[in-house]
Amino acid sequence: MKQIGLASRAARLPESGRASGAVPLNSLCIAILLVLGSTTSLAAPQPAAVDGARIAAADKEPGNWMSTGRTYDEQRFSPLKQVNDGNVDKLGLAWSYKLDIDRGVEATPIVVDGVMYTTGPFSIVYALDARNGKLLWKYDPQSDRSRAGEACCDAVNRGVAVWNGKVYVGVLDGRLEAIDAKTGQKVWSVDTRSDHTRSITITGAPRIVKGKVIIGNGGAEFGVRGYITAYDAETGKQDWRFFTVPGDPKEMPEGKGMEIAAKTWFGNNYHKQGGGGTVWDSMSYDPELNLLYIGVGNGSSWNPRIRSEGKGDNLFLSSIVAIKPDNGEYVWHYQTTPGDAWDYTATQHIMLVDLELDGKKRKVLMQAPKNGFFYVIDRETGELLSAKNFIPINWATGIDMKTGRPIRNEKVAEYWKDPEKKARLIQPAFWGAHDWQPMSYNPQTGLVYIPAHIMSAMYQDVDGAPPRSKFKSIYQLDVNTGMMPEDPEGLRKIADTWTGKLIAWDPVKQEAAWEVPYTTIFNGGTLSTAGNLVFEGTANGRVVAYAADTGKKLWEQPANTGVMAAPVTYEVDGEQYVTFMAGWGGAFSTFAGALSLRAGVKPNAQVLTYKLGGTATLPDLKDRFADRKPEPPKLTGTQAQIDQGRELFNSSCSQCHGINAISGGVVPDLRTLSKENHERFLGIVYGARIPDGMPSFEGHLDAKQAEAVHQYLIKRAYDLQEQQAAAKKTAAN
Repeated sequence: MKQIGLASRAARLPESGRASGAVPLNSLCIAILLVLGSTTSLAAPQPAAVDGARIAAADKEPGNWMSTGRTYDEQRFSPLKQVNDGNVDKLGLAWSYKLDIDRGVEATPIVVDGVMYTTGPFSIVYALDARNGKLLWKYDPQSDRSRAGEACCDAVNRGVAVWNGKVYVGVLDGRLEAIDAKTGQKVWSVDTRSDHTRSITITGAPRIVKGKVIIGNGGAEFGVRGYITAYDAETGKQDWRFFTVPGDPKEMPEGKGMEIAAKTWFGNNYHKQGGGGTVWDSMSYDPELNLLYIGVGNGSSWNPRIRSEGKGDNLFLSSIVAIKPDNGEYVWHYQTTPGDAWDYTATQHIMLVDLELDGKKRKVLMQAPKNGFFYVIDRETGELLSAKNFIPINWATGIDMKTGRPIRNEKVAEYWKDPEKKARLIQPAFWGAHDWQPMSYNPQTGLVYIPAHIMSAMYQDVDGAPPRSKFKSIYQLDVNTGMMPEDPEGLRKIADTWTGKLIAWDPVKQEAAWEVPYTTIFNGGTLSTAGNLVFEGTANGRVVAYAADTGKKLWEQPANTGVMAAPVTYEVDGEQYVTFMAGWGGAFSTFAGALSLRAGVKPNAQVLTYKLGGTATLPDLKDRFADRKPEPPKLTGTQAQIDQGRELFNSSCSQCHGINAISGGVVPDLRTLSKENHERFLGIVYGARIPDGMPSFEGHLDAKQAEAVHQYLIKRAYDLQEQQAAAKKTAAN
């Protein structure tokens, strides 16, 4: 475990608390200021001195960013306006910091009293001086990399939480850990996994409410039963756990929520498969109503015919659930996609806003989940107030406002009912109209800024139910979502249909105010500010600012990598900064490597921080795979063996190394294996590269199957050589 100590900040007054000619503050003055609610950065008794009252009053100290969404309502709006639409073009790089591992970066930094706390791949935590990016300490939880293949969507982490001098991180392998914010030393660690035989992971950021650290888990595609758990922030002792789908139908349901849910599931295969419904990302909290809102994910398996005999709503899949943070009791739910069959999770960003609707002020909750509808819901009761699709969709024709249910387009959407098992083109597809990248809300413009996807895919029922496996598989989902062609022209045609947008959405009118188109999906989350600005990073390697009211582009700089995370802004010593966590990776760039190459970026994990007049230089990008060329041995496999290898590769290896062995550059492209790695291929498959994050497939692939995969990769290496030669010839002409 590598750690660097942080000297105590308790004894010195930050520059932001001084004024020219000011009389030094004594302890009595400081105490009075704290009682009156003045910014605690004037005399922070310890690093990360955050509690619920301070988060609830976050607008009184806008220079800090103390929780994932800045405030409990998760609006991701900053009142800071030193940087505004009149001077944002003067924004320059103030400092950068290189993270240890070049994989996907999805964290929202926390900034408290001049210190930034953030994470990189494999859940490594960094404490940086927010003024200059100097490393104060680093904590590596030593995530079990042998389990990297059990994580759905790269070794990502979406950030930490802070509370009472501690920093909390969810570790990819399923642990929740508390770290001393001053020293970077571990305080306590708990294993959050409910079942060690299942592939339970953590990628989301914890939230802390009333002294409880609340965390969900991932793994629905691997056969996990979803739940969310609260732990005591001081001791790590489990306080309560709320399951999101029923357990063994032979046993009594756990509480009111599971009593309701159990009536909506059929058969017992869901229990064997796990059911799904993981709470892997979004939460928000209303202190006045004392309600915690959680977003619930997709089912296991995707196919409702196999999961629940094709019947039932399957609560609480694809739902928003309100629970009491004191004890985890169910209060109400709203299901966005009853009987989900398309991976339409409702784990996307949940924000709380007070809106005037039909002349009446309403306490609402807003979400734009994967299914393509923008929802406005009464957050006291769960009543649906309005819903409208924000991108073109074909799986439903609208929402029945009497029942709150989608009006399903049966001829298109219900692939599992087709007796001929024909493939059906469905939009949006499995990464949805909006994925985990956070949206933001600007109360001055009244608009929500959504990083949207435009994508479709073929869905097709498959026979039987493949056995549950700890490795994600396109076949394990019990739905064939369409294989991508191997030829470049076929790939280009698909890529042309997968695009993105930044949409400024009016939640009252339920219509777009303005849009900015992008060439591909998986652009970054958004930040809006009182300076009439919207900040966003892009998949093709830019950081951009738009006018919040009109969408006019006002500022742009290169990031030298794709940017997926949502930026934050803060103020130290009277100077406003804007930070982007940059680094290409995640589900799109690994699984759909061939399509992510369209973005033209490489992984380059880093923190990029800007200020007015910043003059720092963007570090050069070093592509660790740039010099790799195919070195295949002689192809000896039969056509049948190569065909088997293709199927095995795409079912067992494509989640990391890309469909058809075309990598997006985050992990090695196996078409470019070296001569030495070809010679020791079986050893690598069986665990020789575990320290690098390559899991062992021993017990999953036998020697004959591994050799079939190897022959397929050799064949793909020769395909790549032919493509490179053809491209070189074309360029020469």
